[in-house]
Amino acid sequence: MTTTARFDPRDFRQALGRFATGVTIVTTRAADGTPVGMTANSFNSVSMNPPMVLWSLARSARSLPAFTQATHWNVHILANDQEALSNRFAKAGEDKFTGLALDNSPGGAPLIPDCSARFQCRTAFQYEGGDHIIFVGEVMDFDRSERAPLVFVTGGYALATRLAGDISTAPQAQTDAAPYSENLLGYLLGRAHYQFMAGFRPTLEARGLSETDFFILSLLAVRSPLTAAEIASHMAYTGVDVGAATLGRLCTRGLLSAGEAGFELSPQGRDDILHVMAAAKAREAELLDQMGPLEAASLRNLLKRLIAVSDPGLPPLWA
Repeated sequence: MTTTARFDPRDFRQALGRFATGVTIVTTRAADGTPVGMTANSFNSVSMNPPMVLWSLARSARSLPAFTQATHWNVHILANDQEALSNRFAKAGEDKFTGLALDNSPGGAPLIPDCSARFQCRTAFQYEGGDHIIFVGEVMDFDRSERAPLVFVTGGYALATRLAGDISTAPQAQTDAAPYSENLLGYLLGRAHYQFMAGFRPTLEARGLSETDFFILSLLAVRSPLTAAEIASHMAYTGVDVGAATLGRLCTRGLLSAGEAGFELSPQGRDDILHVMAAAKAREAELLDQMGPLEAASLRNLLKRLIAVSDPGLPPLWA
């Protein structure tokens, strides 16, 4: 094989990393019946009729003999919450199938459950591809779910989502460089917040709760008892001054009870916040049903990233 160009390997890998791929686990069985599996992002479609797919494996891989001798193998497109499974199958020298409840596969290759999609394949061809072997398989069966797929791009895991486009259907007179436009992050977050809360604000009003009351009761529904200082520390991100007067008012209304360890919800306060959270969950379900599971997973992931990079050092809430 003649090399026509010389590249810096690291730079070449980084350039290839600009192409986002799905993350898969490919499985088969060795000649002695031992399950074999590895993480791969070289998966791709080949043909619709007949249905065929391909993936590639490095010549240096310890599992190469098992795959070159196998008549069947399965490709699992991982869901967005299977990052740990991807990492497990990317490592060498351990029993990767420990604790996994496998589904039955007519071809005999291990079939991992709860994936975004799965393809059960019969080996059709094997080709030499430089330092890799390319495996082409005929798809004998497949299944899919609505779970958002895990994506790998620029050297890390990610989630894919469809572009939203403009909020308004009217031509945009402003650009991102303008002082204020619909792409301003503060505007997008603020508008999304208030439009979300509009769905359960009537429940808040019916219970006589302000947004501050809602935040305090929600906090104590997750973690309690908390002292006044701890409540103020957890709520520092809201900009609301949660002082003795606010907590005293909630105690007077019978929504909180105060003890030596701090404040906690009273039976009435717990009943109120459960009703409000039920309305909030209904609002969430309504909106996510319109967005779909892919956008829902991406939205949660991006908001968590934004919270992480903007965290001023708040105490941990979720144990």
